[in-house]
Amino acid sequence: MLQDLIRQFGYPALVLGTFLEGEVSLLLAAYMAVRNVLEIEWVALCAFLGTFASDQLWYYLGRRHGRALLARKPRWQPLGDRASALIQRYPDLWVLCFRFLYGLRTVMPLTIGLSGYSWRRYLLLDAIGAGVWAGGISLLAYSLGNAMGGLLEELRNYQVILLAAVVLLLALAWLHRWRQRRRG
Repeated sequence: MLQDLIRQFGYPALVLGTFLEGEVSLLLAAYMAVRNVLEIEWVALCAFLGTFASDQLWYYLGRRHGRALLARKPRWQPLGDRASALIQRYPDLWVLCFRFLYGLRTVMPLTIGLSGYSWRRYLLLDAIGAGVWAGGISLLAYSLGNAMGGLLEELRNYQVILLAAVVLLLALAWLHRWRQRRRG
């Protein structure tokens, strides 16, 4: 039943998740693709749509209301100042790469919009960057998930031995504490 819900609502949830946050939603969706609940191609496309739409919204808000938004979010001010300096030096590079740097996903599009960067150029370069991010992270997470699946399958063969080892370690720890209490 849960898998049916994920199949039915997983893609829209992923679009919303990547719109709001990004990596965690994408990693969970890629895991669902490894489990054959979702399709990795659709996961990558939905991740692209969510992150691209979010970037465009923040860019637009930065262009129209950037100063007011930064004034209302004081903790964004240092990030905004740093982002502005980076945009001045390497504008196209930052539009392509900001989403790969943790903590800059919201403030960078806002600051890019505030800087007066061309909206046509931003639209194109942001689409390229979002595509690389969505496709790259989707495939990387999917590949890692497959590799982990093989490792977990191997561990299943040894689960009785692992359980016995854990029980033995817990028993030894208990015995050690018991002996120390008797002495002290």
